Amino acid sequence: MFEKNVTKVVQDCILDSGIQAKVVAEKIKKPYSTLMREINPFDTSAKLGAETLLEIMKVTADIRPLQFMAQEMGYSLIGEA
Repeated sequence: MFEKNVTKVVQDCILDSGIQAKVVAEKIKKPYSTLMREINPFDTSAKLGAETLLEIMKVTADIRPLQFMAQEMGYSLIGEA
């Protein structure tokens, strides 16, 4: 089984969002081909930056990447009430 990493979680975040990846790329002002490389867990030469990650989470309204990172560090997130 494929072990989850933050890049795979971000990829899932986009693919599960119901928003086409091309639209996500437009909204975060990044070329589609670049975004697809950056969220490909098998492409080791393209890296996803923190600012891009934040924009992806805003556009998709999905904080799974943040939750994954917190869990990997031994923390959990507490949302606003």
